Amino acid sequence: MQLFRTDGQVVDLPHTGGSVPVDCKAAIRRTCSVTSADVSLIPTSPSDQLAVYGARLRISRGIDFGDGTQELVPLGLFRLDSVDGDPTLGPVTLSGQAIECIVQDDKFTTPYRATGTVVGAITALILRSIPDAQVVSLITDMAIGARTWDVEGDPWAAVQEIAAAAGAECYTNADGAFVISTLPDLSTAEPVWSVEAGEGGVYLKAKRGMSSAGVFNGVVARGEGTETGAAAVSYLATDDDPGSPTYWGGPFGRRPTFYSSATIINGASAQAAALLKLRAAKAPNATGDFSSLPNPALDAGDVLRVAHPDGLRELHQAASFSVPLEPGGDFPIATIGAKEDA
Repeated sequence: MQLFRTDGQVVDLPHTGGSVPVDCKAAIRRTCSVTSADVSLIPTSPSDQLAVYGARLRISRGIDFGDGTQELVPLGLFRLDSVDGDPTLGPVTLSGQAIECIVQDDKFTTPYRATGTVVGAITALILRSIPDAQVVSLITDMAIGARTWDVEGDPWAAVQEIAAAAGAECYTNADGAFVISTLPDLSTAEPVWSVEAGEGGVYLKAKRGMSSAGVFNGVVARGEGTETGAAAVSYLATDDDPGSPTYWGGPFGRRPTFYSSATIINGASAQAAALLKLRAAKAPNATGDFSSLPNPALDAGDVLRVAHPDGLRELHQAASFSVPLEPGGDFPIATIGAKEDA
């Protein structure tokens, strides 16, 4: 773990424990809580406080081979938000959030108008708060309608609204770069990890279930260029799979939800936004929560192949998990969808 102080110093910090929770449904996808025995980390003077407020943590987990070499996997770049502990005996706890929070906290002090394209508008919002940020786009860019946010508006919520016009989302990855991408499609994406029960596997335990609470099988996305006078557009996306338990018009019935934004200016962007929202809104064929040995390279949205002890094989999509920072440690993973794997 490295601490990047505001005075330019970079300090390697030994730590005794902690975790890095990752949740794709949270506004800030990654957070951290780390414990250290170094009581000197607790600010005791105004100069110490200045060096800590706004400092950043870079956290990794991996293998120490004992010969001076290591193989580390990054877990995130975080703004250090708090340091506390017993100033004499320790331990000290350092807590932080991924650097999306810098954009989120930089509320609009005057009305802010976004226009142009999805990638251009998102990049401008991020660089407004973090001038040296790296923004990586993995989508096909498209035009958006003009949209003005009021004073006190949340710039990070604005980023997500703009991304939705392209059926995408924005987040920081484990390296601290801002990524604009679409959620992998469970039906077509290649699994990135196999969680197998039995000898040599990493599967520990699991549970399966299903719930219709808060579930919708149709999304109407609407846009109207109120600032430019553009015609209103809309698109209804429905679960059109006859084999799905939430098939539109099937026994589940019709349960639409609605989304609107001035950034949606044509049928293509309305369709992209509707399909994005539908993927999160409809019920999966099954839900799952399971535990395995830790995999620090896992990211929210990754598709996993899970082989249960009874022989059932499923594809899951990771929604949230918490990477432990101490050796070993349980690694519970909640999924947003699952289907049987042929």
